[in-house]
Amino acid sequence: MKVTLEILGTLCVVQAVGGTINNLWGSGRSWFLVNYLDFLDGYEIFAGIVLGVLGLALCSAGMALRRKDRRG
Repeated sequence: MKVTLEILGTLCVVQAVGGTINNLWGSGRSWFLVNYLDFLDGYEIFAGIVLGVLGLALCSAGMALRRKDRRG
């Protein structure tokens, strides 16, 4: 579970940062997830920021579980 949370968190952060940079520079559609979800049209940058925060939260949760297991 810990590793899964950290992997999902890392993927979310990568997608968020890449998608946000891609949309700020106006590079068009690329392999970033937020560009392919039609209901996010016009909100790609906001969605990228939210996805990044979610990714950081998932990574933090995974690390907290890892620390909890080390303690006992």
